[in-house]
Amino acid sequence: MKIMLVLKLVILYMNNNLLENEEKFNNIFEEIKGLVINSKNKIYTTINTEMLNLYWHIGKIIIEIQKGNKRANYGDLVLKKLSIKLTEEFGKGFSIINLRRMRKFYSLFPIRSTVLNELSWSHYLELLKINNNNKRNFYLKETINTKWSVRELQRQISSLLYERLIFSSNKNKVLELSKKGQVINQGKDLIKDPFVLEFLDIKENTDYLESDLEKNILKHLKEFLLELGKGFMFVGSQVRITLEEDHFYPDLVFYNRILKCFVIIDLKIGKITHQDIGQMQMYVNYYNREIKSNDENSTIGILLCTNNNKTVVKYTLPENNENIFASEYKLHLPSEKELIDTIEEEKKNFELI
Repeated sequence: MKIMLVLKLVILYMNNNLLENEEKFNNIFEEIKGLVINSKNKIYTTINTEMLNLYWHIGKIIIEIQKGNKRANYGDLVLKKLSIKLTEEFGKGFSIINLRRMRKFYSLFPIRSTVLNELSWSHYLELLKINNNNKRNFYLKETINTKWSVRELQRQISSLLYERLIFSSNKNKVLELSKKGQVINQGKDLIKDPFVLEFLDIKENTDYLESDLEKNILKHLKEFLLELGKGFMFVGSQVRITLEEDHFYPDLVFYNRILKCFVIIDLKIGKITHQDIGQMQMYVNYYNREIKSNDENSTIGILLCTNNNKTVVKYTLPENNENIFASEYKLHLPSEKELIDTIEEEKKNFELI
């Protein structure tokens, strides 16, 4: 009996010792892992900075040479000869197309600042395609501020984010968007009209339910958060609200850390009704009175729909409304013309109300 007890104590000691050694090993591994990742990031940053610096200066030299000669074909001749000689000397990367990109890089960003180093050359290849200065500066600021990947930047450009923000807000904000990017100060700054949900597995002009829409949003939550914009964190779906014996279930609940408030989204197919707006008002009131803390701001409600029925929205909500909004969504990427036509049509209808 004593032998068995001693054996158990020995085994227990060995197990505890192994656990302690394993914990120490894991701590050492995590420390080294952190050093490796940090070092790799520094190496990448250094390489990226040097690459951008090189391309910027090559672009500057090309422009300065071409400015000294007014012959129309001189610029193309210089690029062709440079491309041949640089490729012979250094290999790939100095095609005529790439040299033109370097030239444009310098011409669009003639002041070399450390801010330019915050993006990769792949980011700049996307930005160089944008001819409008205000629009390009907006995407530059937003990419830096929100740390978009190249793929995310491509998606925001193709979904016409800049145009949607302009059409959804005061025209005077065009210059602000260019200088600062999207600034979130109040609830209406979160609204885009329309929201673009092309990443969902739903085709337009097909039968689908609101539950299908919600299910696909949850499946593509990362993309949906990107479309919502800055500062959003997911709280839950179908979060129950109980009032006496009745239960209610808002479709999606988020928290925006910039505005420090909850954001409730209800999904609607078809026209919004005054009952939909009344229900959202109840959700907002409940969160304001029962959920939010004293240091948080008022809850925002967004009715995301296929037809925002501006007339009903206008006369159901108070004139000083700052917390409940209706916005349409599209399941495909609209063309700029389609977007402009849609906005202009809505403005005409709204002016008739």
